[in-house]
Amino acid sequence: MELKAGIKGEATVAVTESNTAASMGSGLLAVFATPSMIALMEQAAFTCVAPALEEGCGTVGTLMNVKHLAASPVGAHIRAEAELTQVDGRRLVFHVAAYDDAGLIGEGEHERFIIQNEKFLAKANAKLAK
Repeated sequence: MELKAGIKGEATVAVTESNTAASMGSGLLAVFATPSMIALMEQAAFTCVAPALEEGCGTVGTLMNVKHLAASPVGAHIRAEAELTQVDGRRLVFHVAAYDDAGLIGEGEHERFIIQNEKFLAKANAKLAK
């Protein structure tokens, strides 16, 4: 698989008490939380490009610019879609969208960078030594 614009992916989840705004601390209501929607969008993005990456490489999210347009109740099913729209060296840009059973609930742009997993983790873990 070649890393190029047009690669698409998706991820799904059911709305449960554990991914509501009330449980996530992002609000008081039992509706699908914005942080949960963002995490699902990231999952759709990173999994769609993973097969095209070199051994030992991964991606990390660096920018998320989305609108959460509609609430989804407990019991709803959510589908996030990601489409790779731009490859600029190690920088990857995706159009992301999320839908519940009734239609579009969120959309926007997401940016990820290709990293070498071990090098990235070593740098992160070095912070503990300081």
